[in-house]
Amino acid sequence: MLQELRVENLLLIERAELRLAPGLNVLTGETGAGKTVLAHALDLLLGGRARPGIVRPGAGEAYVEGIFDLPEHLREEFGERLPADATEIVLARRIGADGQRTRAYLNGRSAAVGELRDLGGKLLSFYGQHEHRKLTLSAAQLEILDDFCGLDHSQRLDACARAHTQARLLQARLDGLRELATAREREFDLLEYELSEIDSAALDEREYEELLGTRERLRRLDALTFAAGAGAAALAPDGSDLPGAAQLMAGASSHLDALAGVDERLDGLSERLRALVIESHDLATALRSYGEDLTGEDISLDSLEERLAVIERLLRKHGGTIRAVLDHAALLRVRRDELRSAEVACTQTTEHLREARATLDEHVQALRLARETVAPRLALAVREELAELQMDDAIFEVALTHRDAGPAGGDAVEFLIAPNPGVPLGPLREIASGGELSRVMLALITASSAARRRPGRAGVANTSVTDATLVFDEVDAGIGGHTARAVGERLRQLSATRQVLCVTHLPQIASLGARHFSISKDTSADPTLTTVVQLGEPEVVSELVRMLGAEDQDATARRHARGLRKAA
Repeated sequence: MLQELRVENLLLIERAELRLAPGLNVLTGETGAGKTVLAHALDLLLGGRARPGIVRPGAGEAYVEGIFDLPEHLREEFGERLPADATEIVLARRIGADGQRTRAYLNGRSAAVGELRDLGGKLLSFYGQHEHRKLTLSAAQLEILDDFCGLDHSQRLDACARAHTQARLLQARLDGLRELATAREREFDLLEYELSEIDSAALDEREYEELLGTRERLRRLDALTFAAGAGAAALAPDGSDLPGAAQLMAGASSHLDALAGVDERLDGLSERLRALVIESHDLATALRSYGEDLTGEDISLDSLEERLAVIERLLRKHGGTIRAVLDHAALLRVRRDELRSAEVACTQTTEHLREARATLDEHVQALRLARETVAPRLALAVREELAELQMDDAIFEVALTHRDAGPAGGDAVEFLIAPNPGVPLGPLREIASGGELSRVMLALITASSAARRRPGRAGVANTSVTDATLVFDEVDAGIGGHTARAVGERLRQLSATRQVLCVTHLPQIASLGARHFSISKDTSADPTLTTVVQLGEPEVVSELVRMLGAEDQDATARRHARGLRKAA
């Protein structure tokens, strides 16, 4: 319940303090006196947007404060934002002179505007001319139907929203994977080509070194063969009458052998000479064998150059060394595996998306079943309420149609109405007048409020939690007479279980108030000044006389006003 509302320097109001009562509170005043300023003040407490020119001329800032009872269920829900010893909730806004700089407060502490919006929305529900128009929107009508379905339905909505989000994220991921598919295929083909080129070369560092040596040897084959032959011939001529170095050393060795044992020093030298003779013969043989091997080489220089060209082309492309080429190939394999895993990811994401859509469809069907079950009950309840609001012959229906699945399911809702006999059903937004729209809104609120408290009502959650304060800004627009009295009775009926604050211009409604506030404007002040006062019983009668369009001394009007109060 809203206990107090304080307003300072907001538009025409310099200072106003309203101490509200349980039940029906009414605010009345001449047209243009500033009744809707208080509605705007409440909107600010709900996190509404401030606008330029909202601060009273000459004032440094505007201030709005609302003091609410603290329901136990809100202590549990918002306990971390409230002091541990809090017994009430105080929401406040300060608006700078430019109407743009604002500060929000929660129980005296700075808070984000979003916090006021979250918490204020649990404490107060506002219904003004904008809400009347909002009632014609399909999204708002769907929200009303869903609210009538009860708490279990809210869990279905949450599950559907989560499933829709999951499906949407998977679809976005799959779209991204598919968008990259063409580029990925081109890259994959290039990787396969490069890897095939490297793998087919079968690179080996030892082989490369040997090939380089063989190429140098083959390029100088004649010179190597000649040098080996000449060396062998010099040591031990083959088929020549001329003595070679080995033969000459053998002759010298024989001379020294003849003197063996004479001088130890000479014996040592003789031994060394004999070793040279043996080594020279072996060396000559090795040189001849080397020369023969060269002439018998089974690899051609052309084939060797072809093999080296393959290797050196890869070296130029991928780092200059065998190791660099092999390291590059390893990186290519890693990237190829990544691309293959991307293909797997695309396949897996497609499957996950199929599963997510199946899950979403299950939630959509569950929501649809609940709505189809409850829609006739809501229509019946609204028709009953409209009958009480002097629309006895009105026909009201709730039509459901299918649409693409979204966070709230796959249903579109259209409220249909035929206000008068013989008029075909049509969309509420096209058929209802302003006054009829106000009554339909009140009927919906009353029906929903009654459904919440009706024991054993299928599809509707029963709760002992006190509902938020209801604020009606000119819900009586476009009506009068008996209809106005019927609207007032419904407002009073609502106020039996929850606090109601109603801005009205009809005496039939104002007379039903448990507490009455009057708003008046003093144009002689500079700037114009609007004041708000709580009326006692005599003042209430005088205000009703004014609302009846009579002078205060009009005895007939005063009797009528007293009759309205007595009937209340």
